[in-house]
Amino acid sequence: MEKVRQWGTFPPFLADGHSHVSWPTTWSSSALPSEPADLLLGASLRRTKIVATVGPASQDPSTLRAMISAGMDVARIGCAHGNIDEHLLKYHAIRAAASELGANVGILADLPGPKVRCAPFPEGGVVFQDGADVRFTTGEDSSSIDVISSDYDQLVQSVEVGDQLALGDGNISFLVHDKSSEFLFGRVIRGAKAQGRPGLQVPSDRIRISTPTKEDLAFADAFIEEGIDMLAVSFVRSAHDIRSLGVEPSPRGPLIVAKIETRAAVDNLEGIITASDAVMVARGDLGVDYSISELPHLQKHIIRRCVARGLPVITATQMLESMVYAPTPTRAEASDVANAVFDGTSSVMLSGESAVGIDPVNAVATMAEITRRSDVAFPHEEWANTVSQVRESDGELGAAAITTDAITMSARRIAREVGARAIVCLSRTGYTVRSVSRFRPMVPIYGFSPDERAVRQLSLSWGTIASKTPERTQPEDMINDALGLLQEISDLAPGDRVVVISGHSTSTRATDTLRVMYLS
Repeated sequence: MEKVRQWGTFPPFLADGHSHVSWPTTWSSSALPSEPADLLLGASLRRTKIVATVGPASQDPSTLRAMISAGMDVARIGCAHGNIDEHLLKYHAIRAAASELGANVGILADLPGPKVRCAPFPEGGVVFQDGADVRFTTGEDSSSIDVISSDYDQLVQSVEVGDQLALGDGNISFLVHDKSSEFLFGRVIRGAKAQGRPGLQVPSDRIRISTPTKEDLAFADAFIEEGIDMLAVSFVRSAHDIRSLGVEPSPRGPLIVAKIETRAAVDNLEGIITASDAVMVARGDLGVDYSISELPHLQKHIIRRCVARGLPVITATQMLESMVYAPTPTRAEASDVANAVFDGTSSVMLSGESAVGIDPVNAVATMAEITRRSDVAFPHEEWANTVSQVRESDGELGAAAITTDAITMSARRIAREVGARAIVCLSRTGYTVRSVSRFRPMVPIYGFSPDERAVRQLSLSWGTIASKTPERTQPEDMINDALGLLQEISDLAPGDRVVVISGHSTSTRATDTLRVMYLS
């Protein structure tokens, strides 16, 4: 049976752009969709990126290296638990592991946000049964199966009868059916095991805590000083919350990821998109403000709007949840991941699966296998047409944006029509690379930048293999560097055709030059 070559994940690169690790595998050609033969190689690469949370089960150096080798593109540090010193230790451990493997791994610090946390449950946790009665209060030192205490002192006053509350990622939910001056009286709608200090999800319009919090700002300052690549802002309600973080634009500063997890964020999505660099569809918290039947449609809407505007999108929460305890996911979870890929997400995220699960490396490898197969079947042409239509309906754009839009859209089409093997993007900030990525071309996207942080930030962008090039003053020198490096880090050979897009000078703000070139 004929075999088609593919890679388990994009080859990771050192700062000099040289590949040091690769994972060649094979895939039966009978499993691939019916695409033109010259596009099969590009289509077989894994394009959807994997964000994996680093926690107690995965923060040792050997596990981090194994997760990177299995396919982790971005490492997430969740700041809701622990102090800044503990998180900085994780940060440096990830950097060291990536450097040791020569991998381009971005790091995302997920700021705590105005989260409501429960007082700790007994060691070993408790199991809530469907239909059981529970009281909610504040100010207690511990929680139990009968009384859940939280650190939000306005909880009883803010929540109303008929509201739903949830623990953690929403796997345990309650309906409030009565209240008094001291307690909320709830009934378990969906039961499961609770342990530690899980978050208590409260409808967003009941929370009276601003974003970002003082703790968020302190965490952000510490991470920015260390050179963090991305910061995620929790409980975003409007563009004002993003601007209040007060960071420099990327890549001088980190990419700002707005977590869409409230009804207010959905209502103000367009403004948030404008103020942010990327978004996360945080389905657990969204499930408190919206019915479960609405979530799939919200996911599709948010992904489509954000990607069309050039923002990478992370789809998160309970993607392979059963792998916290089990060696394989459920069929429904595998379908959920595949559908997120078909929705157009840039990346999928592992939370507890990699942070506290029984086998973080297996969780990453499983996610890589599912997304790789789904990427092969992705409807590229249909997606590109949809994005083009959405962009046309966005109204008036600036001159630089219009030019970049036209060039990047054309790059995808021309690459297909001339049979190019890759699209090569020269971009200092990464903006041009992300602009090409949103059209989901069938051939690989190689992004080259002299800015090291920009290269790491591109680890979040769909279909992108990013490498650092030397600082140059002339565009021709930049192109020559990029094409030379391309032949070192890929299997492209002399005579192969590529589409190259760049600016006509190093000072231009727009991507205004497109060429079809042959490797020499």
